[in-house]
Amino acid sequence: MPDCFLTRGGDRPARVFCFPYAGGDPRVYLEWQERLDDHVDVVAVCPPGKAHRAHEPLPVFDDLADDLAAAIADEVAADPRPAQLFGHSFGGLLAFEVARRLRGLPAVGHLTASGVSAPSLLPSDRVRRIADLDGAEFADALAYFGQFPPEVVADKDVLNLLLPGLKADFDLAVGYRYRPSPPLEIGVSVIVGTEDPHVGDVQVAPWAKECVEPPERFRVAGGHFYFDPDPEPVLSLLRAHAEATTHVEVI
Repeated sequence: MPDCFLTRGGDRPARVFCFPYAGGDPRVYLEWQERLDDHVDVVAVCPPGKAHRAHEPLPVFDDLADDLAAAIADEVAADPRPAQLFGHSFGGLLAFEVARRLRGLPAVGHLTASGVSAPSLLPSDRVRRIADLDGAEFADALAYFGQFPPEVVADKDVLNLLLPGLKADFDLAVGYRYRPSPPLEIGVSVIVGTEDPHVGDVQVAPWAKECVEPPERFRVAGGHFYFDPDPEPVLSLLRAHAEATTHVEVI
């Protein structure tokens, strides 16, 4: 398996490729494997600059989406089990652009975009303003998203470790440029926390333009990181989509 993928999976009937949020460690998704039981193998997508690829520079957004789409296409060509894409926040945007690049690939059948506005609205003015900040101001601004608890913001040593990678991801997000394209023919789900201060109904509505069938829309209790500490709302969706692609009705 290429360096851009991490997994604890095996031979379950379906797979989900999970894209990390800005500043997120893709290895967090591997913790979901045990709770997904026998339904789906978790494959954590690891872009440059994260985990074991921390030493690699980040490319521009379009090049990153191209590279990850090519890697997933090669992976499903070698192992054609049904697959779905999941991404949270910035990862949801990246998963969307990868889905666009994988049009016509039968194995990839669903996209779940979590905590992210419709791509046509991105990057938002707020993200642009935050990306212009540095140091403590940058960290304080991220409190809006619930990115850091107060004790982390107060610890300068911890911030010095976390902020460079997060700042690089914000710069990458600000470099995104939406381009109209034919809507996705795969299923699309959008899941957002009811108390998310950044993504509400207005930001979710234009997702309808990005897919042939109206997207599933879910509002679940919590803020921007509604799945922390309990990811069950999103895990139940991933299970359902995996089962839908692997169920064979016996008559």
